[in-house]
Amino acid sequence: MPRFTVHVRDEWLTVPCKDATCSIKWLAFEALKRYIKNKPDNGGIQHIKDVHFVVRRCQGLGLLDNDDTIEDVLEDNDFVELGNITNMVYMFSVSYKEPEQYISLDGNSLTSTDLVNLGKGLYMIKLTPEAEQKVVQSRELLDTIVKENKVVYGITTGFGKFARTVIPVSKLNPLSPERTRMLLALRINVLAKGYSGVSLETLHRMIQAFNASCLSYVPEKGTVGASGDLAPLSHLALGLMGEGKMWSPKSGWADAKYVLEAHGLKPISLKPKEGLALINGTQMITSLGAEAVERAEAIARQADIIAALTLEVLKGTTKAFDSDIHELRPHPGQKEVALRFRSLLDSDHHPSEIAESHRFCDRVQDAYTMRCCPQVHGIVNDTIEFVKKIINTEINSATDNPMVFAERGETISGGNFHGEYPAKALDYLAIGVHELASISERRIERLCNPSLSELPAFLVNEGGLNSGFMIAHCTAAALVSENKVLCHPSSIDSLSTSAATEDHVSMGGWAARKALRVVEHVEQVLAIELLAACQGIEFLRPLRTTTPLEKVYDLVRATVKPWIKDRFMAPDIEAVHRLLVDQKVWNIAGPYIEKYCMEYIPESRPSSPTAFALDPPPSPRKRVSLP
Repeated sequence: MPRFTVHVRDEWLTVPCKDATCSIKWLAFEALKRYIKNKPDNGGIQHIKDVHFVVRRCQGLGLLDNDDTIEDVLEDNDFVELGNITNMVYMFSVSYKEPEQYISLDGNSLTSTDLVNLGKGLYMIKLTPEAEQKVVQSRELLDTIVKENKVVYGITTGFGKFARTVIPVSKLNPLSPERTRMLLALRINVLAKGYSGVSLETLHRMIQAFNASCLSYVPEKGTVGASGDLAPLSHLALGLMGEGKMWSPKSGWADAKYVLEAHGLKPISLKPKEGLALINGTQMITSLGAEAVERAEAIARQADIIAALTLEVLKGTTKAFDSDIHELRPHPGQKEVALRFRSLLDSDHHPSEIAESHRFCDRVQDAYTMRCCPQVHGIVNDTIEFVKKIINTEINSATDNPMVFAERGETISGGNFHGEYPAKALDYLAIGVHELASISERRIERLCNPSLSELPAFLVNEGGLNSGFMIAHCTAAALVSENKVLCHPSSIDSLSTSAATEDHVSMGGWAARKALRVVEHVEQVLAIELLAACQGIEFLRPLRTTTPLEKVYDLVRATVKPWIKDRFMAPDIEAVHRLLVDQKVWNIAGPYIEKYCMEYIPESRPSSPTAFALDPPPSPRKRVSLP
């Protein structure tokens, strides 16, 4: 009998399914019944039939249609979650709030941060006057070409030789609303450059659909990354044309024409060349890549905070973060990480009772997993910086074909649609950011191993009766191992398509999707380390760590209670994972790091068993700026 695990608010519920032909809606209601039964006040739910919700896969956050059958879209032991659970009468006002602010698009200045915020629904979009003028000029040139019956690829001719491959419904997983918003916003931004020949009317209708959050059903799989992301972008355009499925916060999943009508919008009616203009480009790779690089940047800087807390628990030394060491190997990322460690652990600036308790021990140096954090975490920071530069360039690049040069009065066929740039960069990102999980898992091992930590085995009292963090460490190890496979570069592969016309492709779609999965695994491993480090603090009480790290401990404890005896750990891991995704750990500790960097703070240099100078040099007093 198939079984499915459903996440409802703060509960994980197992729902057996006798008949796989039942609908997703049935599965959701069964989970809600179990949720209500477990809550003394029914969880605030009076009547199940009046509840509005959305159902997502936990992996990838793809929305599921309530009318789909379970056997078509889920596999045995799949994990799903119910989101936006509200009484029907409140569904519009509670589950979705229309943004009040706008971002102006011109095709030149959008950043990966802006794009992720657009995906979250924080802004609506509009065109700058300059962008509108360029769009009109390029369209006028195309109208002239059509009027004069000139033969131009993709305008007065057909394009490509397309193969039609039927993919089983069970293997199709649509992009989440957030990612579909990003995809649509990015396509609009590229068209706003004025080199695609799309009409201003079509572009305005795309913007109206975005601002109303009318989102096409876009499968996450199906692109080879050249000639652009044809399959997913075709699905994006399909909904805008009133065909296929669409989703909006007001309507849920429905036929696209009805969703558009419900918002007072008209479907797009394509003019010459607009078919190519809407589907030819790297926006699927790039939008997913933007999310990957933004999340990688967020978890990388929080990894320094988590590692610093682990170092405190394991009673490590801060000597390895001495600025003089890192000036001798001055990679920007390495220096930045060492500075963060000093700002969090500086014993003069932030006294630590834990550090004082072992100040005069005879330990000469720590294991690599602590001592080499600047070198290992540092290259991750530099990798992210490199990838982010490529992604931000790609975000503001014209990537369809042919290009329309209104000022020259001609169209030119080229290859800007090829996804090799973001594909290679995102393969590199996966390899780089994975190392944060790899070294974190080793620190978790040290925390759990009593011969290395001097703490109770697996960070729990009454070992044997309780297994503590034993299985949590196994989970971290499994995620790290899976990442090793996911880090295999997809961009080294190429398969000829379109009857050998498109005879070299980037496979950038898979590069982007697996980079996101690697980043998510890194977040989860570091969530486990943060939980383990906070648990280690419990065994060192009443001693306290530094002020910023105590604030991080308080943040975690406001969400997850100490581990006294065994309990279901998945909700704890997920809760701390959410803290990291929302950057709350950085928001707590970041101001202390920034203050340390901006003030004239003498660098404290604790004594070391290996010190031989009779008169140690004075601590440098200089202003240090963040890179």
